[in-house]
Amino acid sequence: MIPSDVLAAMRARLAAALAPPKRRYRPLRVGRQAAGWVDDTRAARLAKFTDVFSVRDDGVSFAPGLTDAPARSEALEHVARALAAGGELTAWRDERYAVAPQFGAAPWFLLERAAARFFGIRTYSAHINGLVHRDDGIAMWIARRSATKSIDPGMLDNLVGGGVAAGQTVAAAVIKEAWEEAGITAPLVARAQPAGAVHLCRDLPDGLQRETIFVHDLWLHIDFVPMSQDGEVTEHRLVPLRATALLIGHRVGIDVVTADAALVVLDCLIRHGAVAPDAEDYLVLEALRHPIVNL
Repeated sequence: MIPSDVLAAMRARLAAALAPPKRRYRPLRVGRQAAGWVDDTRAARLAKFTDVFSVRDDGVSFAPGLTDAPARSEALEHVARALAAGGELTAWRDERYAVAPQFGAAPWFLLERAAARFFGIRTYSAHINGLVHRDDGIAMWIARRSATKSIDPGMLDNLVGGGVAAGQTVAAAVIKEAWEEAGITAPLVARAQPAGAVHLCRDLPDGLQRETIFVHDLWLHIDFVPMSQDGEVTEHRLVPLRATALLIGHRVGIDVVTADAALVVLDCLIRHGAVAPDAEDYLVLEALRHPIVNL
């Protein structure tokens, strides 16, 4: 089992990294439902787009003429490009997310990925824990993100992880990202086992991250060596599963794991019994996987 001091470091780092939002957020509504959340500063920015939004103290809604998904999507494309031109978004991805009442439902609108946090929409991603059985126990492949990535450059990450784009299934996202980031072929990644989902909702400089991560475990042969195909990963290392607890407890230095990946690793540690149920921090760590957030 993981020592108590390592568990305490994990708890402290993850509790800080995944802390619930403290700023005031207003709902971006479609009808009576919240499709996103924006803080006061961003709401004031959206108020300048009078042909797209109606901004009030209790929320932001779409202009009366924007009554269907194509109209809202087109209007938001213009808004997002204006925000990007003003340096208010992360790097443009030319990929859109579907924003819907629930995953897989008919979308309210589509939104450029770079604008997801600005508007506080619910996003979805798929991650893979690359696991290996060794004589000394279970080990996990950890990747390092390229220093040129617009989000979390140079940080440690899960073996595979990526967003689920509009019109894409979770399985298709897994296949695409597994090849691009680790050179894992479709027949091999088909063996990945869905292991549930974890959730984040946290304040960031570029807005509100509200994300659901579909978690997968993929058992790999001990001779398999990952190889990035698109240059977005610069290093892979195979780490004993319990040693990953040390990594996700790091707050500074070159070996800090992204908050998203750290949550996925924590989930894996709990599911595979590396954290004892009677450990002092067990229930605190367990609660981080499925936070209750009131905006």
